[in-house]
Amino acid sequence: MKYTDIAQKSIEELQKDLKEKKLSLFTLKAKQKTMQLKNTHELQDIKKDIARIMTAISAKRGNQ
Repeated sequence: MKYTDIAQKSIEELQKDLKEKKLSLFTLKAKQKTMQLKNTHELQDIKKDIARIMTAISAKRGNQ
């Protein structure tokens, strides 16, 4: 997910995406603890996506 794609969304859409990403991060962490996660790089990707979404939300709130 690129920042340019995220920046075009509304705050409501971003908050929905953020909630979904946090839920998927939680499930990936649970899988990692139970040794079911094969690709650990997914954790890093999800964390970066969360940071991008939070940055876009902050930028949009600052512009209002």
